[in-house]
Amino acid sequence: MSPTIFPLVLTDLAYGAGGHDLLKSISMEIQATGRTLILGPNGAGKSLLLRLCHGLLSPTAGRITWHEHSQDDAMGAQAMVFQRPVMLRRSVAGNVAYALAGRGVGRVDRHRRVAEVLRRTGLTAKAKLPARVLSGGEQQRLALARAWVVRPQVLFLDEPSANLDPAATRRIEDVILEIQASGTKIVMTTHDLGQARRLGEDILFLCGGRLVERKPAAAFFSGPESPEAVAFLAGQLTW
Repeated sequence: MSPTIFPLVLTDLAYGAGGHDLLKSISMEIQATGRTLILGPNGAGKSLLLRLCHGLLSPTAGRITWHEHSQDDAMGAQAMVFQRPVMLRRSVAGNVAYALAGRGVGRVDRHRRVAEVLRRTGLTAKAKLPARVLSGGEQQRLALARAWVVRPQVLFLDEPSANLDPAATRRIEDVILEIQASGTKIVMTTHDLGQARRLGEDILFLCGGRLVERKPAAAFFSGPESPEAVAFLAGQLTW
C-alpha cells in the first residue's frame, strides 16, 4: 500500500483573479476518512476550491500541503471528475484502459481492472460501444469508472450528478458510495441539498469565497450556526 498523502492542510489559502478575491483566507485540514461535501451558493468558490486542492490551479496566497508530500508528488494519488467530463474517441472500455496508460500496469492486470470497474459501475454491457454515444448519466458513470480504476487515495467530484434525473442521480450516488467503501476519500461539491443530506458526513459551507462554517452533516442540517448557512438552507438567496 502506498504511504498516505493525508492529511490535506490548507493554510490561509486565497485565490484572486481580475482584481477580485475569489477565495479568502481558508484554513482547514481534511483527513482520509469520511465524505466531505462542499456546499454554498453559486459563486461561493466551491469548484475553485476543488481545483486548487487537486493542483490544477496554484493559490495566489497561502499554502496547500499533503502529509510529507509536495502537491506534485501527491498528484499521482488523486483523481477528479468534472460536471461535464470529456469522453475520449474510444470505446467505453478503451476510455477506462487509457487511464492506466503510463502507470506501468501490465496487460493482464489492466484488462482485469477494466472489467472489474465496468462491472461495478454497471457498464459491462456497454464496454465495446463508443463512449460518446452513452447517455449523460452513463457518461458520468464512465468518468467515475475511469477515475476509480487508478485506485486514487482521494477523488474530487465537482457536481457529479448535475442535470441528471433522479434515477441516474441515484446510480451515481451508489457508485460514489462503492468508491468510498473501496478506500478512496471523497471530496465533492453539490448544489442538491437532498444529495448532501444523503451523502454528507463532513460539511464545508462556503459563502463569498470564505469558509463560513464546518460541521458534521447531522449537526449542520439540524442546527447551522452562521446566518449565511441558515439562509442558504432556508432557500434564500445568499451572496
